[in-house]
Order: sequence, then structure tokens, then C-alpha cells
Amino acid sequence: MSLIHRFLSTLALATLIAAPALAERSPREVSEADARAVHARTLTIDTHVDIGRGYASQRLDPGGFTRAQVDLPKLRAGGLDAVFLIVYTGQGLLNNEGYASARAQAETSYRAIERLLGAYPDQIALARSADEVEAIHASGRRIALLGMENAYPLGASVDEVALWAERGVRYVGLTHIGHNQFAGSSNPVERLFDADQDPGLSDLGRALVTALNDHGVLVDVSHVGKRSMLAATALSRAPVIASHSSAHGLYANARNLDDEQLRAIRDNGGVAQMVAFRSYVADVDPRIIEGQAALRERHLPAGWQAAAEQDIADYQQAVAQLRREHDDVSLARFIDHIDYAVDLIGIEHVGIASDFDGGGGVQGWDDASETMNVTWELLRRGYSEDQIAALWGGNVLRVLRAAEQQRRH
Repeated sequence: MSLIHRFLSTLALATLIAAPALAERSPREVSEADARAVHARTLTIDTHVDIGRGYASQRLDPGGFTRAQVDLPKLRAGGLDAVFLIVYTGQGLLNNEGYASARAQAETSYRAIERLLGAYPDQIALARSADEVEAIHASGRRIALLGMENAYPLGASVDEVALWAERGVRYVGLTHIGHNQFAGSSNPVERLFDADQDPGLSDLGRALVTALNDHGVLVDVSHVGKRSMLAATALSRAPVIASHSSAHGLYANARNLDDEQLRAIRDNGGVAQMVAFRSYVADVDPRIIEGQAALRERHLPAGWQAAAEQDIADYQQAVAQLRREHDDVSLARFIDHIDYAVDLIGIEHVGIASDFDGGGGVQGWDDASETMNVTWELLRRGYSEDQIAALWGGNVLRVLRAAEQQRRH
């Protein structure tokens, strides 16, 4: 065990000793006013927010209320202070053409985030470190951090880790849906000729983990196959993050982390960010699933990218109505995953993510404007203000600082 891991383990033990026993957590009545007061005092960090096409343009200007789940007015309304905005790339074939296409897609996302930051510097700023998160928060502005979902656009080497680290990326997800050149995915894809089983970290994948450590960038193990995830977690000198994954022991989904994986994150000193994504939290009412499929055929026959804005708006309104008419997956079911992970691995290794505009959301936290509801439900369940602060951002800042300490200058 490295020196940093020994330090983190000692810190974790001290935290557990100082905190009330988890078994003593008990439900209580909490007024909305009291919940709002606690929420206002808490630095809240959502570790996974995807951006849509045309982001920060005339098509979708996040400076005003939009159809997106996250924009600046919704951040203010919900008291959500910081978000990891995601440079996302879908998985393609492992060849030069595929790498080039992915690199272009990643660049498009990065430039969109740049436009947001350039357009509203008085409202939101980019943080490249834990200290900068706190400084920007103290200035009264919202905080953007950068994450890369899927290392695929890095291509056949790890040379561009330095570029993305300099740009501000603070975690890199090794895979997405489909195996790539670095590791196996939790969800192999037949059309990409993936093996059914996770092949594990490749030599290039091991080099990537080391390169991320060397540049102070967190290794993100969400979407990663179990064999690859455990190998990356064991190899990493710094704590890892699962930026948006819930608990398999509570709901069996290939995207969720089983108990062995959660314990590995704990032993590594990392953090597992439970995600409010309906189909990762609980069974979705079949009537909603069938209804959504019919609505997609009606409003989005050629997919999201080809749809007009009015078609997207009509689809979203119809889906919202469908969820009101049937049994939706609730915020309480999502908080059950937080309870489960806290009880299994300790509160200092658990956090909160939405995956908004990547499919995320539950009834009660379906966009950023409803963020206070998460704090309110945690209070009702008996979490203290200090524990809620750890879940909402303290644990993330801890692992960010630990990654910074592993940077090789």
C-alpha cells in the first residue's frame, strides 16, 4: 500500500470513529425551510452532466432556461454549485478512422464548453483544482469542471493526456459502452465485434492509468468492466472515482458496482458517485418503457441528431406526462443506493451524480432546479449536515487533492 493510501485509510478510520455509527441514523421530520438552509450552506458538486448538440449556441443557450436539464438558471434555482461537464465520445471501431472521428467529436464538445465559459464569466468559471473549486464558490459563481467520458479519442497512445489535463479535464473514463483500446466495458457491443467477457486492461490501458496519475487526473471506472475496473483500481497510485454508478447489490444492472467493486474503491481511498438514472436505480414501469418507445418513433424517427427543436420539445413533454401517469422511479429509491453504499463502505467513499442529459434523472430530481430535494431527503433519513457536505462535495474534493499530489512535475 502506498503512502497516500495509508494516509487515506487512516483518515477514513478517524472519520468513522468521529462520526455517529451508521446504524444510529434514523428518519426524522425536517421542514423545507431547514432543508433549504442546510442546502445553502453546502457546497454541492454533481460529477456527471452531459451536454447536448448545439450546446452554448443559438440552438441551446445555457444562459437562459432551456429544454436541457442543466442550464445556469436551473443551477441557481436548485442551488447546485458545481458540475463536471463531460467531453463524451461514443465508442466506434478501433482503427485510425475511428480514432480521428472520436477526436473531432471530443473537440466539438470541448469548444462548446469553452463557449459557455466565455459567454458567462460573471456566472460560471472553470476549476482546475480543488482549491479553485472553493475559490470560485467563494466568489459567488457556479463552477465547471471537466470530465472525459470514454478514453477512445486518445487514440493509439497516451500522448494527449497532457493536452487534456492542461485544458482542465480532471477525470477520464476508461471506457463507455463497448470495449476500447484501453479496457473492457461493462456493456460489450456486438456490432463492434466485442467479446462477451471483459478482456481486462491492455498494455495501453495500464499506460493510461499511469499517465493519468502522472498528470493529476482521476481514473474514472464508471462504465468499465469488472475485470478491467479492479485492475485499474489496484494499479492506480491515486484514488479512483466512479463518476456515475449505483449499487449492484441493491439493483442488478451491468452498469452498477457490485460489493467487491465498492470495497475495492474504499480500499483504494476512492469515491463511488451514486447516480440518479432511472434504469440503474430500480425497475422502470413497463408502460413507461413502451410509451417512450412509441414516442420516439413518433417524434424522433431519425434520432436526436436529426430532430428539430420542436420535435424534441414535444417528445420531452410527452415523456414527462407519461411518467406522471404511471409509477415513476422516485428520489427515495435513488437515495436507497446512497444508504446502501454508505453502510457498506463508509460515508467518506460515497457521492452524488445525476447523469443529466445523458439519460439521468428520477422523480423529484429530474433537473438541476430540483437539487435541494436530494439534501432534504438525506436530512429526513438522519444524515447530519457534515455527512451531507461529504456526500455532496467533500469526498470529491478529497480525491481531487489526492490526485493532485500524485502529479509528476
